[in-house]
Amino acid sequence: MARSKEKSPAFVVDPQDEPSAEWGWHGTFPRATRVAGWITAIVCFLFLIGNHRGNVENLWLIFTGAGLIVLLIIDQVRRRTSWRR
Repeated sequence: MARSKEKSPAFVVDPQDEPSAEWGWHGTFPRATRVAGWITAIVCFLFLIGNHRGNVENLWLIFTGAGLIVLLIIDQVRRRTSWRR
């Protein structure tokens, strides 16, 4: 039995499952997603400056912004230590 010298792809995407694989591109925007996350968290905290009277809005903004920051930090740690697992 002869072995082929061609490298087989590690991950094959079926065009039925992912239509974008048919025209040659299949990927994500990891850096842009992280940048958008940080911008969204900052905007949440900037929304605290305003003329609203209740604190319920403030709590939602603080928890949403803090939650995004926690998720972004977890993502950063996972990317940094992914080779160790």
